[in-house]
Amino acid sequence: MFQSWACARAEGGRQGRFVMMEDAGEDVLRQKPNVVVTFFRRLGQTYQLWLDRSSTHAVGRWVATVVLILCFGARIVLAQGWYIVTYALAIYHLNLLLAFLTPKIDPAAMDFDQHDDGTPGLPTSQGEEFRPFIRRLPEFKFWYSATKATAIAFCCTFFQVFNIPVFWPILVMYFITLFCITMKRQIKHMIRFRYLPFTWGKPKFQAREEAK
Repeated sequence: MFQSWACARAEGGRQGRFVMMEDAGEDVLRQKPNVVVTFFRRLGQTYQLWLDRSSTHAVGRWVATVVLILCFGARIVLAQGWYIVTYALAIYHLNLLLAFLTPKIDPAAMDFDQHDDGTPGLPTSQGEEFRPFIRRLPEFKFWYSATKATAIAFCCTFFQVFNIPVFWPILVMYFITLFCITMKRQIKHMIRFRYLPFTWGKPKFQAREEAK
């Protein structure tokens, strides 16, 4: 009987030590994260907070972006180099502008669906239903992508590895040609499907209160 009691006590001691080891392992897992991880996490939260606050200040955001682009241009003119970086940035800005001017839903696809199932496409007369213009690239994402790309290109101008020698007038002529062809095609697309990507000059309807 004494032997059974001793065995049971030893078994209980082993189980107790096992439970203590599990608690110690959980305490290790519950340790606070690294200081570096916490710093970058707070930095990301602060960065996102300032982005959210700037979403309602469109004019101020674009003024800051234009100033940054002018500083980048002054850097290129004074340094007389990094023309490849400038050309890549201009092409990227052109793609952003094209996505900003293009509707999210292709009117050609809507017109094709209209012929298939009889559903209406874009309104072509005054009596048809009004449908707001939804961009493929919203204004805030357009600004954010353009600003970030300009900042990255500005940082690249401080590294000689990106200063590839090139005859810059060829790049300028090629970009002007590409810009004219792209915008001509976009304007034809607007005229064909009768839409405007801007709200300037459009009539604004306001509800009138009944005179008492």
